[in-house]
Amino acid sequence: MRCKYHKNAIPFTIDSQSHPTATASPSVGTSPIERFIDAYRWTGYRVASIDPLGLLSHPDLPELTAEHHGLTATDRIILLKGGLGPASSIGKLEKRLKSIYCGAIGLDCSGVRDKARQRWLFEHMESLPQDFALVIEHRRAVLSRLLSAEMWERNVADLFGNAKRFSLEGCESLIPLLDAVVESAGHHAVNRMFLGMHHRGRLNALTNFMGLAPKEILASLDSNFDLDFQRNDLLYHLGGIALKKTPYGEVSVMLAHNPSHLESVYPVVAGMARAYKDNHPKSDCITVIVHGDAAFAGQGVVMETLMLTRRKGYSLGGVIHVIVNNQVGGTTPNEVDRDANVYCTDISRAVDVPVLHVNAEHPDAVVTSAKLAFEYRKKFSSDIVIDLIGYRRFGHFEQDIAAITQPGRQRAIDTHPTVTELYYQSFDGIPPLDLLRKEALHQLHNRNEETDFSVGPGVERKPDQNIPIPSLSFERLLVLTKALTRVPQGFVNHSFVDKLLSGWRNTVSDNRNRVSWSFAENLAYASLLDAGYSVRISGIDVERGTFMHRHAVWHFQRDQQHADAAHIPLTKVSPRQGKFDIVNSPLTEEAVVAFEYGYSVESPSRLIIWEAQLGDFANGAQVIFDQYIAAGEYKWGYRSRLVVLLPHGHEGDGSEHSNGYMGRFLQLCASDNLRVICPSTSAQWFHLLRQQATALDPKPLIVMAPKRQLRSEVRSHSVVSKFLKGTFRPMIGDSSILDAAGVRRLVLSSGKFYYALRAARDCANSATALIRVEQLYPFPRLELARILVEFCGLREVVWAQEEDANQGAWRSIRDELESIVPAGILLVPVCRTSTAAGAHSSVRAHLTEQHRLVREALGESGSP
Repeated sequence: MRCKYHKNAIPFTIDSQSHPTATASPSVGTSPIERFIDAYRWTGYRVASIDPLGLLSHPDLPELTAEHHGLTATDRIILLKGGLGPASSIGKLEKRLKSIYCGAIGLDCSGVRDKARQRWLFEHMESLPQDFALVIEHRRAVLSRLLSAEMWERNVADLFGNAKRFSLEGCESLIPLLDAVVESAGHHAVNRMFLGMHHRGRLNALTNFMGLAPKEILASLDSNFDLDFQRNDLLYHLGGIALKKTPYGEVSVMLAHNPSHLESVYPVVAGMARAYKDNHPKSDCITVIVHGDAAFAGQGVVMETLMLTRRKGYSLGGVIHVIVNNQVGGTTPNEVDRDANVYCTDISRAVDVPVLHVNAEHPDAVVTSAKLAFEYRKKFSSDIVIDLIGYRRFGHFEQDIAAITQPGRQRAIDTHPTVTELYYQSFDGIPPLDLLRKEALHQLHNRNEETDFSVGPGVERKPDQNIPIPSLSFERLLVLTKALTRVPQGFVNHSFVDKLLSGWRNTVSDNRNRVSWSFAENLAYASLLDAGYSVRISGIDVERGTFMHRHAVWHFQRDQQHADAAHIPLTKVSPRQGKFDIVNSPLTEEAVVAFEYGYSVESPSRLIIWEAQLGDFANGAQVIFDQYIAAGEYKWGYRSRLVVLLPHGHEGDGSEHSNGYMGRFLQLCASDNLRVICPSTSAQWFHLLRQQATALDPKPLIVMAPKRQLRSEVRSHSVVSKFLKGTFRPMIGDSSILDAAGVRRLVLSSGKFYYALRAARDCANSATALIRVEQLYPFPRLELARILVEFCGLREVVWAQEEDANQGAWRSIRDELESIVPAGILLVPVCRTSTAAGAHSSVRAHLTEQHRLVREALGESGSP
């Protein structure tokens, strides 16, 4: 009887009359043979031979036996086509299924819900060669690469036994795996690869994959030698660019520099890759992330980034994830629990990602899995995981005594042959292994590199050629306003947005009218786009703006049929404008900030902006600020003009809604690495954004952005004429003071607190001078010195801040002020009392403290 399995799968005939004809999807087989085959497809990975040490137990899975399905080994079957045939009996079919699904590669489709992807994976697995064998020429090349990887580690151990190197021993197959990905990229005309990688095996990959000269790494391990490229970071954090040659063409590989926060590099590389794709829409690139097993399963930024890169504005067209699985993280076992069906890759199930569990001691299977992963990513533009299961021959680093915490495992490792020794045994008629090892070591020391490797800035790009944008004429301002407020024919806006646009139109009717912060920001973007600059903004609610202030995206309001229709006026500024992207991010900070930082590094001439919903949300991305944004240029040469907007200001809304942690960012400042700004007017905001976009020497910009003063503090709204000339001013003097020589007290402040001081000063008719420090780093020393010279009668200089004494700017700028304020003049801080939380949760308590601060700053006493 003929039994059709599926139109895209395997027709077969059997002799037994007990199996009725049926048609089913791959996951729901209805005939006994279908169910038998499906059992291997879906659960075979749980008993696959993927552990080099053989320590993993095999669960009892009766569904993988023919008897479970009412079949016997002698049942005759003829498979007419497909990877499973021909087979004359159930016994031979079972043998074939075991070799495909229970061998050195275990295909885990448990997270894949799409049936087309399931079928594709099953068909390709079933079409692979027996035992995943490679052709002999390819196998010889793989053996050569394994020898190089092995001898590199042995050589380093012999020369520098006490050096920390995070060896690859136990997972040397990573090198031919990366080779296979690059060769696949070349074959498909993909000429750029972005690579992120943890420490384990990084030195090995630098020399054996990236092509960094071994002698340079060895010299850097010598404590008496200091290479220029290593002076600002550790060697196993090092990245660079290599031009890899393949039989099909060259592939440029960018290995990102990576700090010790292992998985943090994943979203950074993702941002770099997305920037490349956006800048080269006709080219493709491949993203490869090498993870550790414990880190992949344990660090939250992995899940954040997996989810992020599935969304519009962040997608990459698929990532190949490679997990170097030592089955231990630090000293904590991270073993596979096959009885409970638990793997370190399980988080990938949440995003429909298949997993190829592969035995690191079967190099042919490793290379095959790499090629299969590349083909899957190309076909479906989706992520895929290669779980490279090996072991760690030594401890977390080589000075560890692994047996202290893993005595049984370490005994097995100590007596276990290397992958090179095992692979060598499969060859006939080749020189002795010792001779091959000597030859590999000789080549390492005398290798003529076939790859061009460069250390330094991790991104290939030309130096910035930005030319400062010219001032706006009033006529051009009118044109831009018209573009920003033009409503497409038939488009129905929300009444709130229409009212906002009407206000913008009225504003430019007279250059003495005041410009709101929202209008100023949109004007800055429009003027930059009009001049050919490109802008990208992302973050939670950035399209509308957390405080309903930006409204860069308008939504059709009238009927459900057009409910998804939207209009983005900044994409319609002028015919030859720059590109404008604005993307609402998911509810995450670390992954998004890292992504935008990576994007800014790869796309250095584009203005990249991340806005926190509230300033304290930066807490969730502290690793990225500390290790990348603040230190990336100093350590690795990464230049970035990323803008970080942190809505900041104490208003009695509690610590979580008030604080951008200005003091914390100022503590990160050194060597001219950042710009930390707290603008007090909409014109300052306008000029600041334009200056950041056009700076010839870009630095990351941290802005303590406005909140309530966006609308309520009208005095912070500058007149139109302020937008037509001038630039950002790091310090603003007090133009209301007519007799500078008669001033005895001068108060320095920053941000919105200035307006509280000014209101009280003007009400009291005081002669106190109020100076606004807009730029907190680099501190405007010369500007302040010039101002102080004018006030020759000063007796007291006050630094006044609304933040607590243990936060805000005071502790970071105190030394600057002490070095500038002339001798004999008293320097006094006025701050809120130090607290652990950092801001009041009571409006009344906030106002009481605010009145105290104002009185002290102005030298007054008594009740407010």
